[in-house]
Amino acid sequence: MNYLNATRIDGAAFEAFVKSGAGNLLRNIREINDLNVFPIPDGDTGDNMYRTIAGGVREMEKAPDGTLSGKAKALSAGMLLSARGNSGVILSQLFSGMSDGLAGLSDASIPELLRAFSEGVRRAYETVVTPVEGTILTVAREAADGVRDALGEQTTLGAFSERYLDRMRTSLANTPELLDVLKEAGVVDSGGAGLYRIAEGAAGAIRGESAAADEPAVTHGNGSDLDLFTEDSELRFGYCTEVLLRLTRKKTDVEAFDVQTVTDYLETIGESIVAFKNGSIVKVHVHTFTPDKVLAFCLRFGELLTVKVENMELQHSEHEQEKQDALPEVRRARTNYATCVVATGRGVMDVFAEMGADRIIDGGQGRNPSISDFIDAFDAMNAEHIFVFPNNANILMAAEQAAKLYKESTVHVVPSKNLGQAYAALSMLDYSFDTADEVMDNFVENMEYVETGMVTRAIRDVDYRDLSVKNNDYIGFTNKKVLSAAPDRVEALRVLCEQLSIAEKSIATVIFGEDVGEDDMDAVRKMFRKCFPDKEYYEIDGEQEIYDFIIILE
Repeated sequence: MNYLNATRIDGAAFEAFVKSGAGNLLRNIREINDLNVFPIPDGDTGDNMYRTIAGGVREMEKAPDGTLSGKAKALSAGMLLSARGNSGVILSQLFSGMSDGLAGLSDASIPELLRAFSEGVRRAYETVVTPVEGTILTVAREAADGVRDALGEQTTLGAFSERYLDRMRTSLANTPELLDVLKEAGVVDSGGAGLYRIAEGAAGAIRGESAAADEPAVTHGNGSDLDLFTEDSELRFGYCTEVLLRLTRKKTDVEAFDVQTVTDYLETIGESIVAFKNGSIVKVHVHTFTPDKVLAFCLRFGELLTVKVENMELQHSEHEQEKQDALPEVRRARTNYATCVVATGRGVMDVFAEMGADRIIDGGQGRNPSISDFIDAFDAMNAEHIFVFPNNANILMAAEQAAKLYKESTVHVVPSKNLGQAYAALSMLDYSFDTADEVMDNFVENMEYVETGMVTRAIRDVDYRDLSVKNNDYIGFTNKKVLSAAPDRVEALRVLCEQLSIAEKSIATVIFGEDVGEDDMDAVRKMFRKCFPDKEYYEIDGEQEIYDFIIILE
């Protein structure tokens, strides 16, 4: 079926377009990942965007409300908790704003659809503390602006999608002119490219050429082993209860309804509580022994759209079978302070645990934690104040969104952008201050005196300022600056150290990656003895992916 001559879009069409867009993104996921401003193999924008929209597709497929508004709301709710990485968070906000713009509509004309797009753009810009042009934000905004004047009530989906996609393509091609870092790397913005692929897939569905993935966009588990809970079992962990509630005017004042009403009640019967309102829909998550009370309370204010109640004894038993040598996880007693660190590499994670981190989230290649992952970690820490070290600019937004949603603790997001900053802060971990704000200030102050750089292999030729990088060279960089390039990785590390002003530092710590052998480790030790003999030298067998060396200078 094609929709070329249609002048309105309903729930079924919306679902078809979104699923086709998600499928087209999946088909092009490697292309999006490779659009990295640095010529290194650590791009994961495509993974983050796909996993975000796939989480929304799962909820949309289950939505009992088949109207355009109902499908958009379910998609938005699913994307919110699945969002990961900056691009995923922004994508979720684009669809969240669009959902608000479609509220109450069973179907919509093209101008109404565009107004909803524009609301999504506004919401996304509001989410980013300091919006940067030349990114996914620009592509979304300019595409919407570029078609507005050409639309009327009788505009067809075919004409709209062709013009919209053309404007988006033009905007994407122009992103290097707005961001020098893109121009220097010779690439377009990866988040904008991901959004373009979604729109391209949706346009294909309008033409009757669906780009839905060959396999389902979201895979579901094989189901629980019910024999793990027998007639002799005792329920120890309660039920993981999730509810999607539609507030109704017959039962409450929808606009004035305060979700804190739900949160306050859930605190009396459960824990691990997350509750937020999106328009007239309330999403609820709680661990409780009385899920019936959760449902009864929610029904005071509206009607249930979806309900999921899972026996956590089964989840626990399945986890035990998967990790028979691991001790059972028991929620620890509540403390005043706790620290959560995002890290990659078994050795690195072990070091942070030894330094006092209470929870470590694996944030390796293709594993940027979602908002839901952060919320699960916060719940496990069970503290009044939680300090989170994202250690990656691409993870910061997800951590901040999770902190806003989580109500059982006060979550402080430390603005760490690399492992070195967290390493320096935790090396002087001190909870003895009078207030949480003072603990936070101490973390931030300790991060100011550290420089962190990485060495990895280039995956393409590129001229970066005064450096000529060849494919398979090793490059050393920090933040968004390439500082060294050489055929030999130890030489790349040496020059990187000089560029990071090692002469002004006292301590050097090298973290070795998973592909670094003993010969190269020894070569690094000899290089430091020869070139930087006055520095205190330490090393960690970090086993991290991608980066052969991470150098921390203090």
